[in-house]
Amino acid sequence: MNAFYEGQYDVLLATTIVESGLDIPTANTLIVHRADMFGLAQLYQIRGRVGRSKQRAYALLTLPANKTPTKGADRRLKVLQSLDTLGAGFQLASHDLDQRGAGNLLGDEQSGHIKEVGFELYQQMLEEAVAEMKGVESETNGQWSPQITLGTAVMIPEHYVPDLQLRMTLYRRLADLGDAREIDGFGAELIDRFGPLPTEVEHLLKVVFIKALCRKANIEKLDAGPKGIVITFRDKNFANPAALVRYIGEQGASAKIRPDQSIVLIRDWPTPEKRLNGAATVATNLARFVDEGQKQAA
Repeated sequence: MNAFYEGQYDVLLATTIVESGLDIPTANTLIVHRADMFGLAQLYQIRGRVGRSKQRAYALLTLPANKTPTKGADRRLKVLQSLDTLGAGFQLASHDLDQRGAGNLLGDEQSGHIKEVGFELYQQMLEEAVAEMKGVESETNGQWSPQITLGTAVMIPEHYVPDLQLRMTLYRRLADLGDAREIDGFGAELIDRFGPLPTEVEHLLKVVFIKALCRKANIEKLDAGPKGIVITFRDKNFANPAALVRYIGEQGASAKIRPDQSIVLIRDWPTPEKRLNGAATVATNLARFVDEGQKQAA
């Protein structure tokens, strides 16, 4: 290393250890073998080992001649190729977060599914959880977010909206929608701007609609699977208990109440579409019961 630094050797053959802060201003050419095997942040760090002085530098990333890189590798290399401006580190971190998902801040998992809910919503959910553990009222308590699990992908795919910042903006707009007419209008806008909706986006809009109904019906958690649905109310409270009891009675043997006061409805929903439509129907009925209770109280 010392000999290379002093210019006694023109070539240094090394492992990825060079990414850890190696600073050799005279190095102007870097060749990375099998760049498709590296992570995005790792490639960015390795590329930064050259071009550390006034001399123009070159970073050459090689791929196998007769092997097509995976979709993930191809995506990483294209992102790296686009990050060629000063101060691109934040953009890289955003792309890396979007691709891999964030880790669990309260656990040991190093990757997650933050892209399914969006970073801002994740922060809000975390704040609510911490406030609940502390026994204090969260500032976002009025905008709590129901947890919906339906076993299907709900997202805006990269191939549909390629620009990362635009996707983040669309996620933020979706988080503020709470009316069926607004959601339909948002969907029509997407079709007008980007073309026919992919299945993932159709499911996403449906889930946003279901979340709005759940918030109205005070449903904290809704889990739907091939065999039915489990509904948990926030603070174990429902605004129209008489209507709820009547509804459960009408379901007969296909409905039961668990000891934790959550409701189980037995259904046959083998496909994601049936689960989405079925969950929307159940949430609509419960939201309607709340409206009826408010009218009777008035």
